[in-house]
Amino acid sequence: MNGSTHAFIFARGGSKGLPGKNIMKISGIPLIAHAILLAKKIKVVDRIFVSTDSDEIESIAKNYGAEIIQRPKELATDQAPEWKAWQHAVSYVRTKYGNFDTFLSLPCTSPLRTINDVERCLNGLDAETDIVITISPSSRNPWFNMVKITDKHKVKRIMEEHSISRRQDAPQCFDIATIAYVSRPEYILRASNVWDGVVVGVEVLKEHAIDIDTEFDFAMAKFIFEEYRPSLKVREDG
Repeated sequence: MNGSTHAFIFARGGSKGLPGKNIMKISGIPLIAHAILLAKKIKVVDRIFVSTDSDEIESIAKNYGAEIIQRPKELATDQAPEWKAWQHAVSYVRTKYGNFDTFLSLPCTSPLRTINDVERCLNGLDAETDIVITISPSSRNPWFNMVKITDKHKVKRIMEEHSISRRQDAPQCFDIATIAYVSRPEYILRASNVWDGVVVGVEVLKEHAIDIDTEFDFAMAKFIFEEYRPSLKVREDG
């Protein structure tokens, strides 16, 4: 990949689902720091920014060598779309440091990703693609074993237009993972969300794709990182 690549890590202080999740520790290192350390190992990344409204997150990020973007309070609420924080960060960096070529977002909540996962995303951004996301095979399928509740606790399959009785006959489905997002600054600024343009998915292993949003997610990620896959502590490839 040619040109300048900036890594961005978006970590607000508030989280109702799992308070303080961005600074929870795995192997003694806060999640925000895991993202920074991995970004430092990506050869094409020339700057690393952390967008936050939290003094504590800012202090940790600085200690690990990231540059800070002060996120406005109105962009750090539960209701504020993260896309707006992306636009704010891109505008801030372009104003202060000039233009750059590639935008890489590394969410704090995916500590099991590998360098290889991220580099595959970076390589997936071509002239015909607006944004690259990561996906992993879904355990459930709306055509087969996912249901919705109707009246009086009755349930129906979410997708009913086809009668499918075997999983192998159902269309393959994927979960969106939060390992990395790769785009261009111009697309971030002109679009209103991920899906406004041409989206390409990079498939990753399910064990890399755990997204921490609950205590259970954190316990699973911590166990896999520290016990089940100790090689992740080095993360030389994936």
